[in-house]
Amino acid sequence: MKKHSKRYKEAEKLIDRDKEYSVEDAVNTIKKLPKPKFDETIDLNFQLGIDTKANESVRGMVSLPHGTGKAVKVLCLCRGEEAKEAQAEGADFVGADDLIEKIQSGWLGFDVVVAHPDMMRDLGKLGRVLGPKGLMPSPKSGTVTKELGKIVKELKKGKIEFKNDKTSGLHVPCGKVSFKEEALVENIKTIVHAVATSKPASTKGEYVRSVYVSTSQGPGLRLAHKSLA
Repeated sequence: MKKHSKRYKEAEKLIDRDKEYSVEDAVNTIKKLPKPKFDETIDLNFQLGIDTKANESVRGMVSLPHGTGKAVKVLCLCRGEEAKEAQAEGADFVGADDLIEKIQSGWLGFDVVVAHPDMMRDLGKLGRVLGPKGLMPSPKSGTVTKELGKIVKELKKGKIEFKNDKTSGLHVPCGKVSFKEEALVENIKTIVHAVATSKPASTKGEYVRSVYVSTSQGPGLRLAHKSLA
């Protein structure tokens, strides 16, 4: 059994495990929990009713009104004029064959990868490295696009990607404990709505089974998510 810290146990005393919290109540409660010496990230944890064995998946992007509180390092794979555009909008790393070779060697000093459609053939070389890390760009998520400057700018401002894992779980950061309550509430509602509207057409039955919100080192609070979809 996993052993929890004294602070975690103190936080548990302030949470009702049998309650479904409104977003406002959940955020207000999290603000009152014992805090570590650093600014914790707040995460949303979904359990979805999708069948991953039948290749059902949920993947998309959402722009958070107040960002995540984290500086995002964007790597852009492109050539020519597109490279100049990506650099102008703040991409941290811009290149083509040089960056592909560096990534193949094991370098992962970035948070998100975007690519021009002309790079699709070259992207196949990175599947084994980026795939397991959830960093592989995709047209479906909007990270393979001709509008590189636009997507780089949006990512820098707080646009994030979400994607389910093999257990039908989905985990998304929604801000920092230091954020104002109103900002966290707006971010959370934006994410829940985005995930709810990304239901695969083939999914039957209950799609979003549960949503919990928690700090990176704290217990989760179950949200009354059905009223938000």
